[in-house]
Amino acid sequence: MPNGQWYPPEWPVRIRALAAGEITAATPRRAATVMLLRDGPATPGGPDAPGGPGGPATPDGSDRTTGSGRTAGPGAPGPFVHMLRRRASMAFAAGAYAYPGGGVDPRDNDRLIGWAGPGRDVWARRLGVDAASAQAIVCAAVRETYEEAGVLLAGESAASVVSDTTGDDWEADRAALVDRELSFADFLDRRGLVLRSDLLGAWTRWITPEFEPRRYDTWFFVAALPTGQRTRNASTEADRTVWIRPAEATAAYDDGELLMMPPTVSTLRQLQPYRTAAEALAGSEGRDMTPVLATARLEDGELVLSWPGHDEFTKRVDPTGGPR
Repeated sequence: MPNGQWYPPEWPVRIRALAAGEITAATPRRAATVMLLRDGPATPGGPDAPGGPGGPATPDGSDRTTGSGRTAGPGAPGPFVHMLRRRASMAFAAGAYAYPGGGVDPRDNDRLIGWAGPGRDVWARRLGVDAASAQAIVCAAVRETYEEAGVLLAGESAASVVSDTTGDDWEADRAALVDRELSFADFLDRRGLVLRSDLLGAWTRWITPEFEPRRYDTWFFVAALPTGQRTRNASTEADRTVWIRPAEATAAYDDGELLMMPPTVSTLRQLQPYRTAAEALAGSEGRDMTPVLATARLEDGELVLSWPGHDEFTKRVDPTGGPR
């Protein structure tokens, strides 16, 4: 049975064209995404809770199960991770399950903002960039989580976190951020908030292959859902959101029930050993942040796609068709 690995059918044509010098690789856009975790069962009856109306990540919406009938009840180990399913109309990774995330806003590079937790220089060393870029990447992670999931990793002080982001005034600010009418720095200033960088842990970094026209250089972070806040589908790019345990999500992927990109599958597998959100956050310290970039080579008349260090995603591709 084929798994749910996202694979654009135009890749073989683009790989050949790139090798022949007929096209040039696009410059990847910097981006950030957040694996938002929570312990225990989600809020009963919540719109994106497992078992709620938008709950389990299954094609048929069955209660707390994948489509194959596997059960992930309250006694199952490990935290839940928040995921969204990209709308079928999206040009990139349509229908795939992913985490909240998006591109870096250049406006977050050029001014200091309210900041708590490890300093920009610390983040620069961790992320492998300069201090201004590190600030922009961390800002993107926090901003996109708020824009797409309604969760804000910020507080009035270094020891507090916003407990409620509901209400018309909050929604107006969130919409202004989405439309880029309001910068994240101005949003924090308006609200009298500081970004809580200590609530994030850098996890991994993946760069979209050179033969994909829409390329991203993406830093993956992990964070725990703040007390008092709850997720919602606030993204115009997603048609549903779910809380699901990583083991359940990867099992559904393995059975071909959920469509995902390699970075998503890889990070879900990496989360499985952790018993709590706090344990996963602590486990992010010291993780290897060397970028993962797919390569393509011709071997015995076939194109071979591979992701260094991630053999499970290797595909042998008929140059005139799809993967074998």
